[in-house]
Amino acid sequence: WKILFFKVVILTVFLSTLTPKFYVALTGTSSLISGLIFIFEWWYFQKYGTSFIEQVSVSHLRPLIGGVENSPPVPGFSANNGENETNRQSLSECKVWRNPLNLFRGAEYSRYTWVTGKEPLTYYDMNLSAQDHQTFFTCDTDSLRPSDTVMQKAWRERNPQARIKAAYQALELDNDCATAYVLLAEEEATTIIHAEKYFKQALKAGETVYRKSQHCHPQNSQHEAQLRRDTNVLVYVKRRLAMCARKLGRIKEAVKMMRDLMKEFPLLSMLNIHENLLEALLELQAYADVQAVLAKYDDISLPKSAAICYTAALLKARAVSDRFSPEAASRRGLSTAEINAVEAIHRAVEFNPHVPKYLLEMKSLILPPEHILKRGDSEAVAYAFFHLQHWKRIEGALNLLHCTWEGTFHDVSVYPQKELPFFIHFTAGLCSFSAMLAVLTHQFPELMVIFAKAFFGMLLSPFNFIMEKIKRFMPSSLWHQLTQI
Repeated sequence: WKILFFKVVILTVFLSTLTPKFYVALTGTSSLISGLIFIFEWWYFQKYGTSFIEQVSVSHLRPLIGGVENSPPVPGFSANNGENETNRQSLSECKVWRNPLNLFRGAEYSRYTWVTGKEPLTYYDMNLSAQDHQTFFTCDTDSLRPSDTVMQKAWRERNPQARIKAAYQALELDNDCATAYVLLAEEEATTIIHAEKYFKQALKAGETVYRKSQHCHPQNSQHEAQLRRDTNVLVYVKRRLAMCARKLGRIKEAVKMMRDLMKEFPLLSMLNIHENLLEALLELQAYADVQAVLAKYDDISLPKSAAICYTAALLKARAVSDRFSPEAASRRGLSTAEINAVEAIHRAVEFNPHVPKYLLEMKSLILPPEHILKRGDSEAVAYAFFHLQHWKRIEGALNLLHCTWEGTFHDVSVYPQKELPFFIHFTAGLCSFSAMLAVLTHQFPELMVIFAKAFFGMLLSPFNFIMEKIKRFMPSSLWHQLTQI
């Protein structure tokens, strides 16, 4: 008690002896320090897009107090029929997705290499695909089947020729190895027709294995994992067969195959098969069917994409684009249908602002990657590569897009604009407040000293209250000893 009392008395005496110059120096120094912190926070946010203080607290302090950072799962194939809205919502937070319309490596990407001598895919993109293949097409029970053991090694091979050689080795061990046919269809086939033949063989083998897995999967967790893997293979093969039909001009057949696949596996919406269906329906100019698909998948609980947003804008623009004129619209104003079309384009551009430059051919198109960054340039390339022809087919659609985009978003370089972190607001407010106190203390020193002493006195009032209680119940002789400093 003596030590506590001594500290309180010393603090009270110290505050009573402070001069106005001290308060000016205190507020000025705090203003300078908070200003430097604010400048550093602003610079760090502009360079890295996040708050330094927040990043340090999340990375280093949060684990110390037992916090766990939840990272969104990487979207992929899954045979788990228990996928629910919560999983879909967590998937919407993920940024990197497999491109639903990625090309065939052997029949399409390799042609670019033959002509230009350059690689069409980045190492990072191919590395993501290698991880996908190992996740989708392998499982813990591969050791039970020699052909699957070989394919498990094949998916890890970096060299394409080594992968193809391993696929043939797997077929020698088991002529019904579906994943071996998948690898050959993707990488060895030099034409879509050749790839389709391999995929048909893969479908026949995959359906046989899938039926066997269905009968034995309730036995244990290993068989359940095997069923999931066999389902992944089956879905992948059927989807690629539908894409082969689309590329070979059999559009109606492709649409039917996609619809059947979506009915057979209705809970696999995160695979974005509906984006393949939208593109095929647009090729058929079946706009009513396109609208029906959008009504089902353009939902707040499902992940958005450029294909969803820009297809919705295209349908709205189609209703007014053939007779739209900027001069006439400026004179008479926009009609209700034109307002709806403009708002739909706004929504699409806000989701991904990179797309208009490709649709308007201000930037050159390149081959789409195998993986896309949501709301990024890669997603814009992937969308425009397949959908530019659909915009050109509708008279005036690109003109309406150009007028809307140029008038509203032309000067916007980054969207969505990043919100300023809390600590930038906090340090800016602290700097401003302390600077204001410094100015007031310098101009009205005596008045500010009175306020400061009153403020510190209010802070010390709980200690004074405790001391009064101690004095009341403590013997006077002991209290006298404590107060003898």
